[in-house]
Amino acid sequence: MSKFFFLFLCCSLSLNAQILSEKNRAEVIDNILQDKFENLLPNLMDRTGIDMWILISREYNEDPVLKTMLPATWLNARRRTILVFYKPKDSNLVERMAVARYNIGDNIKSVWDKEKEPDQWKALIDLIAKKNPSKIGLNYSKNFAIADGLVKTDHVEFLENLPSVMKQKIVSAEDLAVGWIETRTPMEMELYEELVATTHKIIAEAFSNKVITPGKTTSEEVVWWMRQKVTDLGLETWFHPTVDIQRKDEKLKDHIDAFSNGYGESIIQPGDLLHCDFGVTYLRLNTDCQQHAYVLKDEENEAPKYLIEALSKGNKLQDILTSNFKTGDAGNEILKRSLSQAIESGLKPSIYTHPLGLYGHSAGPTIGMWDSQGGVPGTGDYVLNPNTVYAIELNNTVFLPEWNKEIRIMLEEAGFWGEDGFKYVNDRQTELILIPSN
Repeated sequence: MSKFFFLFLCCSLSLNAQILSEKNRAEVIDNILQDKFENLLPNLMDRTGIDMWILISREYNEDPVLKTMLPATWLNARRRTILVFYKPKDSNLVERMAVARYNIGDNIKSVWDKEKEPDQWKALIDLIAKKNPSKIGLNYSKNFAIADGLVKTDHVEFLENLPSVMKQKIVSAEDLAVGWIETRTPMEMELYEELVATTHKIIAEAFSNKVITPGKTTSEEVVWWMRQKVTDLGLETWFHPTVDIQRKDEKLKDHIDAFSNGYGESIIQPGDLLHCDFGVTYLRLNTDCQQHAYVLKDEENEAPKYLIEALSKGNKLQDILTSNFKTGDAGNEILKRSLSQAIESGLKPSIYTHPLGLYGHSAGPTIGMWDSQGGVPGTGDYVLNPNTVYAIELNNTVFLPEWNKEIRIMLEEAGFWGEDGFKYVNDRQTELILIPSN
């Protein structure tokens, strides 16, 4: 099994998985952190031209980036926690220091002796003066909330204590913070593949007769089964899942109505086209997946051809989008090309793909939002970098003469953009899940 102790032992849809113990999870998390500090962070600091990165947080009000750097035994920052990363020009290593009362696990050592220097801010300023960096990166950002973690009080007090000559060196660490959040390492990707596979298995079990009895089970019962399944497995959900129904005689809710009022509770019936939106969190990684299932009528052994073709068109839109991925291109550029090609191909597309990883709605290039199909200012201008993961989220609207109405095929799968191009983290849905009526 993997040297990273990822013990998903089941191979069937029964999901009798042995999730790691808390102790083993901590070992995996800390090993990944050590690898990222040693092998990722130096490259990111070189890429962004920042030789000193300072992150400041207080307990229960953590900078979103700092929170991902804490060891597994630290569930929160303690008192005021200050991390300082410094990369000397003549070194390939990053010095990792904490101006704090404690070592931050094994990866970041405290350099503050409060008995010698009681003032934490002065200790920080002395450290900065000693290292004499060219640029001091702070986590403030107009475009990315995750990279905007320096709170007002800490910012004001830091500047009040910082000599004027040093203030000229301060720059936004936006690109560095986003790079840290968005970049996936080989260790993480090995785990990610298994986590996405488990997400798919939970959906497959939810959309089966183990959970659904057509004519009796409601959509909300399936939603809560999914929530409970995740809890029983020892995982977490990062958002409340949804299960919605498209059927011949009912109008499909739009995004605003669905978000504001939910999809409601309906009894699942033969002939229904089901859709779920579902994601889990484990080992600080997140999944995000949307798939469809069809409830067979008594006389049916397969889904109607028109629904099979509708799903195929959704897959075609996925292919158009991912074929337009190109390192260095902005999310808005990728969106514009993809929508144009999709429309020329006769599709009725909507693309709202987002970065995925340490957060569900993570930092990196936004490739459309459902209500911003002309591009997204700020986050859509950020460029595609290699070794990043995205929730390939989109929908295609299809008119069904058999139902005399339009339906939406709404798909979402984790996809990896690497040096060798695009690939799905663990495949994608190309066939409807079938649920027998009896």
